[in-house]
Amino acid sequence: MNISFENPDKINGVLTLVIEKEDYQGDVEKTLKDYRKKANVPGFRVGQAPMGLIKRQFGASVKADAINKLIGKNLNSYIVDNKIDMLGEPLPNEKQEPQDLETDGPFTFIFDIAVAPEFKAELTADDSVDYYNIDVDDKLVSQQVEMFQSRAGHYDKVEEYDAAQNDMLKGDLRELDADGNAKEDGIVVEAAVLMPQYIKVEDQRKLFDGAKLGSIITFNPKKAYPESNAEIKSLLKIDDAKAEELTSDFTFLVTEISRYVKAEVNQELFDQIYGEGNVKDEADFRQKIAEGIKNQLKSDTDYKFMLDVRAYMENKVGELTFPVELLKRVMIANNKEKGEDFVNQHFDASIKELKWSLIKNQLVKAAEIKINDDDVKAVAKEAARIQFAQYGMTNIPEEYIEKYANDMIKDEKYVDNLVERAIDSKLAESLKKVVKLNEKTVSLDDFNKMMQEK
Repeated sequence: MNISFENPDKINGVLTLVIEKEDYQGDVEKTLKDYRKKANVPGFRVGQAPMGLIKRQFGASVKADAINKLIGKNLNSYIVDNKIDMLGEPLPNEKQEPQDLETDGPFTFIFDIAVAPEFKAELTADDSVDYYNIDVDDKLVSQQVEMFQSRAGHYDKVEEYDAAQNDMLKGDLRELDADGNAKEDGIVVEAAVLMPQYIKVEDQRKLFDGAKLGSIITFNPKKAYPESNAEIKSLLKIDDAKAEELTSDFTFLVTEISRYVKAEVNQELFDQIYGEGNVKDEADFRQKIAEGIKNQLKSDTDYKFMLDVRAYMENKVGELTFPVELLKRVMIANNKEKGEDFVNQHFDASIKELKWSLIKNQLVKAAEIKINDDDVKAVAKEAARIQFAQYGMTNIPEEYIEKYANDMIKDEKYVDNLVERAIDSKLAESLKKVVKLNEKTVSLDDFNKMMQEK
């Protein structure tokens, strides 16, 4: 077997593989012998059919399989052994001639290889990159305290509706006729729930001001919710057609008024959020909250850091020359169902991502970053904690975090993302020790604005 590789412009490679009879003959004969041992041919006992008959029946397909295996094995081995930085997969050369496998050969196979451009991506102490620390101020902590209070709150029954308290009303709805009387066979909804503060039109909303238990308010649902029928359908339990043609006034007999009361900032709230006895007073509570916010925001600040590293490195490396036409062929081969137009529309963006991927790979290699199952598990657990924390659930037992993380790892659609996040996390920690950090403190609002601009 003979393999040669030509790469005159450093990015468009042509690999030629020549297979001789002696390269495949041994495997073909061994496979045919195994076929003969198992072949059940009419007129012959199992394993006793003539080899000539076996060759006529299976010889061509066995030979083709043997040659295909040789191509795959030797092609990949040559690329690895010669450290060819290949982009995508090898493609048959457009000048490849059909090979007559009925002959003994030799057989010549030519492949086009897209090769990554040669460049060096390196960061040292002479390089400086911005790093943003988000200021966890009293306002941010107070907002979190209020969120915990709201989530741990409860409804109290009250006697009089107060719009400022966002009270919830429960009562009976009855449709009226043109004379203001209960409509015969009209719409009736018992124990309907209504929150007047969400009524769109002010004059209809104000009809409920000062309502008390037993009050009867007359209003018009169509006028109250003029922009959409969704609220009307939900309130009156009717379909689209009825909601569309509805014009009637309704009475609402108030049977219950509920007011949501936030939880007090006390030991009961501390225990509910952080576990019994883990927080002693409000100062400790606020400190715990501040620490939690900082931990949650660290992944955001590191993500921003990596975005800035990317921009810095792309500028430092400069323009790279890629085998454009060959890469388009690779992309078309990988997106057959989407077509050439799709590839052309997304090609520039794909090249931009490819450039960063090549840069990042060099940075990862230089930092000697290795990812194992424990790293992926740690990322999954952190993602679980952050997700629970977003719902105010900070005292989740470790076994629940463990189960949630294990479920993520088992789901194939999450695994690649978790691996990339583990790599990015380790790379960020490594690079922060290498480059000079231009540390800046910003508010969360300003940080979010920066991220939106990206």
